[in-house]
This record gives sequence, C-alpha cells and structure tokens, in this order.
Amino acid sequence: MTSEDKPPAWAAAFPGPRHTAALIPREAVMSDLSSPQLLLVDVRRTDFEGGTIRGSLNLPAHSFYMNRAVLYDLCKRAGVKQVAFYCGSSNGRGPRCSGWFADYIAEKGDTDMQSLTLAGGIKGWVKAGAKYTENVDGYEAEYWKQFEPERK
Repeated sequence: MTSEDKPPAWAAAFPGPRHTAALIPREAVMSDLSSPQLLLVDVRRTDFEGGTIRGSLNLPAHSFYMNRAVLYDLCKRAGVKQVAFYCGSSNGRGPRCSGWFADYIAEKGDTDMQSLTLAGGIKGWVKAGAKYTENVDGYEAEYWKQFEPERK
C-alpha cells in the first residue's frame, strides 16, 4: 500500500465507500469534455497546483462526503449523467469520492446517473501530451516536470 492508497486521517471520520466506481479512460473524457452530461470533479486540495482539467469543479476530498447530496441535486437539475472524479493519480481520494458518490446514487435508487473515476488522474492526463495539456486550465509546464521520469 502506497501513501496515496492509505486513507488520510480525515477519511477516518467517514464510512468507507461501499461501491467501487468504474474507471473512465482519459480518451473517453476527452471526447466528451464539452458535453453537458459529463461533470469532472477535481478532489485535490493542498496539491491543487499545475492546473485543472478544463471545466472541472474543485471539491476537495476532505469535505466531499458532507456535500455529496448537494452535488447530486445540482447534477440532477443540470441533466448530468456522468460524474468523473480525479485527484493526482486517482489511487486514493478520487476513487474514495467516486465510491461515496456511487453509494449516494444507489441510496437514491437512481439508474440514470453514474459515478466514475478518471483513470490515471490528472498526472495521467498531463503525461498523455499536448492534446491533453491544451485542455488544462492554468496549465503550468514547470510544475509537471517534477513528475517526469529521470532520463539517463
């Protein structure tokens, strides 16, 4: 278990998600990026740097559980069918929040809305190249260099 996989201290205050949301590949998100039926939710807080995928809503993971009903209501009113969550690598906070949202959708008996996790998170998005970084609001190339593998 890596440090990103281990639940942070704040997560202990909330129940673990009962559902595991499906992964959505970045290619599928890219093709639907301007669709009003898809909402991207960036759950980063202190590492909310280097930019965010265009059109994303920032709802930090530490406060998401208490606000999932509000997000659900807003999505229903707006006709959103898919909500895709992401964090840095989508190994911890992103899947946790998408699981909590999937739990809430199931509690409501809603079969029209789907909770998803963006495979690879924003790090995977940025690593995919210019086609993807052109769709990052506030993109800071210098920030992302720290995640590039060292070349020998």
